[in-house]
Amino acid sequence: MHNIRVYHAILALLVLLAYLTSEWGHIHAWLGYSVGLMFVIRLGLAASGLPQLGLERFYPHFTGLNLNRITTHPAISRSILFAIAISLVTVTATGMVMDAGRTFSDAASTPQPDLSAITRAEDGEHRGPHGEEVEEAHREDDGPLGEVHEFFGNLVLWLVGGHVAYLLIFKRSLARFMLFLPPAGK
Repeated sequence: MHNIRVYHAILALLVLLAYLTSEWGHIHAWLGYSVGLMFVIRLGLAASGLPQLGLERFYPHFTGLNLNRITTHPAISRSILFAIAISLVTVTATGMVMDAGRTFSDAASTPQPDLSAITRAEDGEHRGPHGEEVEEAHREDDGPLGEVHEFFGNLVLWLVGGHVAYLLIFKRSLARFMLFLPPAGK
């Protein structure tokens, strides 16, 4: 279980950085591909056969759910995790489809511009340090697929916020464990 915390922290950081860099072209794309790699790693961990690493932890089971246990029943947290997983897979897959491997081919063939010197002009074009136009490497205005990508990217943030709030309110000891904090009272 300790290794799953490290995996969780890395995935959370990559997802947050990908969200924050949505306008940063190749950086955003590379972070998206890194999230995809984390999915592959997670599938590999699930194939290990250890029950705590299995994918069944994401499937909600509603047996035993009643009004007395509605806030702490595992089905609640599993439902949130399932929704986060579906949203993350969707946003990552749509991003990869829209990118169509351009990030890899661009990295192999052309030097990347200094992103710290790129500014957005008033007309919406990106300008380099000497005023030259810089083409965006990754655009999310790819029609309906871009809309799906953006919708699920925003949805992930809301779901993660709900996940964190749920754990802090109803499962504080698990939240402390996942955040590498000592148990309460120690």
